[in-house]
Amino acid sequence: MSQRTTFTDDDEGKRVINAAGDEIGIVSEIKGGTAHVDPDPGLTDQIRAKLGWGTSDADSYALSADSVQHITDDEVHLRSDL
Repeated sequence: MSQRTTFTDDDEGKRVINAAGDEIGIVSEIKGGTAHVDPDPGLTDQIRAKLGWGTSDADSYALSADSVQHITDDEVHLRSDL
């Protein structure tokens, strides 16, 4: 079974996990096939992302699908060679 590595709107609000297993942020918005990751989300940011009200801003970072190892129901896991 292949694992999904492309983003959908359903990925907003998911935790982003690096190869070491550390949470490095949450997906705050999906725009044009790119995830925007908030590295230090507050409670308000997390709620907005879960509701699909995400906004990419100066505090978020673009994450392309080629950086993703796999996506689960709750998390986006990054490749180890980043």
